[in-house]
This record gives sequence, C-alpha cells and structure tokens, in this order.
Amino acid sequence: MFKILSILLSYPRSQWLGQLAEIENYIRQQHTDFSGSLAPFLTYLREHDEIELQEQYVSTFDRGRSHSLHLFEHLHGEDRARGQAMVDLLSEYQSRGFEPKDSELPDYLPLFLEFLSNVDVAEANSLLADAVHVIAYLAENLRKDDSVYAPVMEAVVTLSPVAPEPLQAAPVRNMDEALEMFGPTPEGIEPLLSPTVQPVQFFPQKNSL
Repeated sequence: MFKILSILLSYPRSQWLGQLAEIENYIRQQHTDFSGSLAPFLTYLREHDEIELQEQYVSTFDRGRSHSLHLFEHLHGEDRARGQAMVDLLSEYQSRGFEPKDSELPDYLPLFLEFLSNVDVAEANSLLADAVHVIAYLAENLRKDDSVYAPVMEAVVTLSPVAPEPLQAAPVRNMDEALEMFGPTPEGIEPLLSPTVQPVQFFPQKNSL
C-alpha cells in the first residue's frame, strides 16, 4: 500500500495513469478498507485527462507552502537545519540499500513512501510513526481546502501505528513574508524576533533529524 500511495501522490504521468485499473483492483483485493475512501479520487483520475491532472497537481502542491509534499518544509521552513535534516534522511535511505533514482529531494513524500515499500513492514511502520505528525498536518490542510487529494493523504495517516500529535508550522524565515502575513506585534516587535514553539521532530528517536 505504501507503493500505491506513493504513486497516487506523484506527478500525474501517462506511465502510471494507464495502470489505474490494476491499481484499483489491487486496492479492492488486498486493501478493501481503503476502497471506499479512495474511490472518489480514483474516479477523479479517470474522468480527467493528463494535462488537467497535472495542472491540478501543480496548483495543489507547488503553489502554496501549506500543501508542500516536502516534509521538512513544514518542520524547518527555510532554516539551515533543513539541509542537515536532508542529509540525515538520505543517510537513512542509503543505510538500508535504497538509493533515490530521481532528482527529488529526500523529504519528498512520494519518495519517502516508496522507501517504506522497500523495507520490512515492522521497520516501515516504525519510520512512518516518526513522520506521521507532519503527514497528518498536511492531510488536515488539504482537508480544510476541500482538496481532492485529502483522502489519499489521510490514507497514509491511517497506515501509521501511532496517532499523530499536533504540529506547529515551521516559522517563516523570510522577513517580508512574515510582515505581510502577521505584521509586528502590539509591542512593535517583528514576528521573527518573537519566541516560537519548537515543532515535533521527524525521526525523534534517531540522531539528528
């Protein structure tokens, strides 16, 4: 199921859109508990052509930070800690014999799900339990915006062996963006100078992510 959800959250291309029947059959036969929740999304894929699906994908995931499929963006924003987190996650992949083939960053959710499909179930569940807090935050944002992708993201959350904890969005690091979004405090303090709550850590029980 990790592989299926990785595909469904990937950029729409004819290579996998042409296999929708096989994907639906697999879900129906192997994961019947997801058949109902994912049915509207699969119908949506069948009823739109590739260009329309690509336009919707870009509009959903690439034009707003709140829906970004890059998980560390929700934890670190533009903070320099994000770079080290990327290095550490790539190391997690490589230590298990998984070498990303595309040019996507390590924290790209479809890539992370593909990685989970390549390790044993117990380890995949443990790793997803670390990341589910961020994924649930993303699912909630999609649900609030009535996105057609919300059920797919919620399906990822459902696979987690632990319930997600609330996640505070990463602090904005661009001063112009911060002032535009929030403005100064009543005391005249610019927002980035105000204390912020640290977000839940991705892979908290492991070293530095």
